[in-house]
Amino acid sequence: MGIEFNDDAVAALRGAIAGTVYLRGEEGLAAEVACFNPVVVHDPDIVVAVTDENDVAEAVRFARDAGIPVRLQATGHGSETPIVGGMIISTRALDTIAIDPDARLAVLGAGVRWAPVIVATAEHGLAPVTGSSTSVGAVGYTLGGGVGPLARSHGFTSDWVRGFRVVTADGETVVADAETNPELFWALRGGKGGLGVVTEMTLELVPLRTLYGGSVFFEGDAIVPAFQAWVDWSSELSEEATTSVVFLQIPDMEGPPPPLRGRSVLSVRFAYPGDAAEGEKLFAPMRAAAPVYLDVVAEMPTTAVATIHNDPEQGAPSWIRGLMLDTFDRDAADALMAAAGPGTDSPFLALEIRQLGGATARDVPGGSAVGGRDSRYTVSTLAANPATFAELAPARAAAVTAALAGHVSTITNVNWSAGLSDEVAFEHTWPPAIFDRLAAARATWDPRGVFAFGPTPAPASTPTP
Repeated sequence: MGIEFNDDAVAALRGAIAGTVYLRGEEGLAAEVACFNPVVVHDPDIVVAVTDENDVAEAVRFARDAGIPVRLQATGHGSETPIVGGMIISTRALDTIAIDPDARLAVLGAGVRWAPVIVATAEHGLAPVTGSSTSVGAVGYTLGGGVGPLARSHGFTSDWVRGFRVVTADGETVVADAETNPELFWALRGGKGGLGVVTEMTLELVPLRTLYGGSVFFEGDAIVPAFQAWVDWSSELSEEATTSVVFLQIPDMEGPPPPLRGRSVLSVRFAYPGDAAEGEKLFAPMRAAAPVYLDVVAEMPTTAVATIHNDPEQGAPSWIRGLMLDTFDRDAADALMAAAGPGTDSPFLALEIRQLGGATARDVPGGSAVGGRDSRYTVSTLAANPATFAELAPARAAAVTAALAGHVSTITNVNWSAGLSDEVAFEHTWPPAIFDRLAAARATWDPRGVFAFGPTPAPASTPTP
């Protein structure tokens, strides 16, 4: 299986970089490309674990000359399908962070996760517009847009990007910002892949030391009225606050907090980046909606932002599907509960709805390639039992989609879509005008298709002469 590389070409690559080259079957390759979801196992022909921009350029030139496709991985958090063949450039070692507090900018390497960025910026009373999980790679997440706990008040994370450094398909390094290569800059803010290797991202920070946020949990007979109340309350909520709700079936095992182990609960999340008294007032209707089982909503430092969603920090087997909604009302809520809510024998560990709107609906000056700005909610289904991944989870996710017919958005943001290998699903990841403009940008910056992305067949693998 795979291809035979010219020994001299591989030796030359190894000699030209400071990082490590792994060929299929060599010790260390599997660990270098291991994914957050261990069900996804990559099997590339070659892996280049880069340590600097020069390594990236040399790896790209090698792949281009060998005629093999290049794919990228930093943390492995977003991998949904196995990569077979070609080259993986692993950027996890590009983990530099530089903060300019006066300019309110953070310069982040391609392998940096959100957690250390949040800590480093908090020292200056600043914060990034981060994701809900702080173990996610900051750059890969942002290239797709990025929806986190501050989404409605501050928009997509990509809206705060002020520039990139990119290694192109020719192995050259370019800057992309509002003045230099502006079309590439436009594409990278939401276009995700197929444009080059981002080695560095400059992100504007927001002045923020604390926020009022966290989660309340409802159980038993309180779940349904609390969920119905959330639907009504969130529809009138100020756009300065961001909320989401999730049905959880938590296993009785080590890991989850003891009060939640073995319980089925509804969790309502909330984040308000303002005065705690005002945040408490905004959230009061949810506390009054039904008897609360556990309440951990309070004023918190920005360094505790990950506790709002409490996403797992350690990988585990999972099956995830997502979609976006134009509307979500009581009828949709009832249909959703009938399809996968309490008492339906749902295979999902988590069924989540996030509210969008507010700043997510407003594009940045000059525009960006983010898909899904017109949507007002996201829906995610997550199964954790591998025995359900082949049939039961997909069937129930399809039932959820059918139940929400009439509410489902035409477009599903690329970070929510698991269908990038499917042509129809891929074309519905961006509005038609953005999709076509992205295709033109990819053709301009990668005319030979060096960077594999989407359903287009990759160039045939051929051995290096």
